[in-house]
Amino acid sequence: MSITTLKSPSTFRLLSVAAAVALTGLASCRPAGSPDGSDSVITQSIALTGAGASFPAPLYQNWAIQLAQVERNLQVNYQSIGSGAGIEQFTAGTIDFGASDTAMTDAQMAAVTRGTLLLPMTAGSIVMAYNLAGVETGLKLTRDAYVGILSGKITTWNDPAIAAANPGVTLPDQRITAVHRSDGSGTTGVLTKHLSAISPEWESSIGQGNAVEWPTTGNFVGARGNEGVTAQIQNVNGAFGYVEYGFATNNGLAVAALENQSGNFIVPSDESARATLEAVELPDNLRAFITDPEGPDSYPIVTYSWMMMYKENPDEPKAIALERWIEFGLNEGQDQAEPLGYVRLPDPVRQRVAEAADVISPDYTITLK
Repeated sequence: MSITTLKSPSTFRLLSVAAAVALTGLASCRPAGSPDGSDSVITQSIALTGAGASFPAPLYQNWAIQLAQVERNLQVNYQSIGSGAGIEQFTAGTIDFGASDTAMTDAQMAAVTRGTLLLPMTAGSIVMAYNLAGVETGLKLTRDAYVGILSGKITTWNDPAIAAANPGVTLPDQRITAVHRSDGSGTTGVLTKHLSAISPEWESSIGQGNAVEWPTTGNFVGARGNEGVTAQIQNVNGAFGYVEYGFATNNGLAVAALENQSGNFIVPSDESARATLEAVELPDNLRAFITDPEGPDSYPIVTYSWMMMYKENPDEPKAIALERWIEFGLNEGQDQAEPLGYVRLPDPVRQRVAEAADVISPDYTITLK
């Protein structure tokens, strides 16, 4: 087992969620995850507030619960408000960290006076989920089909563009209710980047962004957050929409196999998402947009999700707590990723994130297990 170390002997080691405890020296190291919090490193009560993307919210909220069992002086509150709102609050300095499914642009980063670190902390697939009586599984969608539905050109489930890829499946002459995000959303940003990459018509007519003007043709319904889109799909027979894979699987939604760049229909899964990530190399700034991945087994819509951290953190106890939060996410947190529908980060990515994040506090060293 690796032990986390502090960069300075003058820095306190950590504890967990309870009242502040004054220590006269460094606490001894105990096995990670001790139920009594004896493997803690925080020496005073600290609350961290994060906000942003709904995509990773179930994972981050789970991390907060699990970390609190070890660090009883540390409480992390992550609010699912959408990537757009998360970037706004991070830029305004009203939160301790933000999260977005689309990495901030250079212009957005320049607006943050304390500087910005972009850390890909998790990844996952965006799936096309649906609710169609009699077709609970096995639906295949070509690129033309799912672009057509989302552009308002395909409005019924038995449209020839859908039927051609699904021989033997009885598709009803039923109106499609297309559910989209109503808030500024990194999930929408990732999806529309992909749609723009595969469809010049989409790029010229609707384009890409965390918020876009959805068509007025067809039957379109907006919902807030992955949570809201999931609920709409669950409650409306004939509904179709895009959500993060974990939301679909954890709520029992049917998902379509999508045609990838190689012409293969790929069912979203941990394996197909990993195949996509393996085909992409992160650049030095850790911003990679996977718009149309190559590879016969790659699922076509996979994204990293970034935590946004300040480079300058004058509150040193909070800076240490932020590094501890990141360290937990890169270690124990990755063990929780796949059960919740997310992709475990490759080890080289974990290493690069740890190195990038280690500048947050001069008195703490992030150690990977």
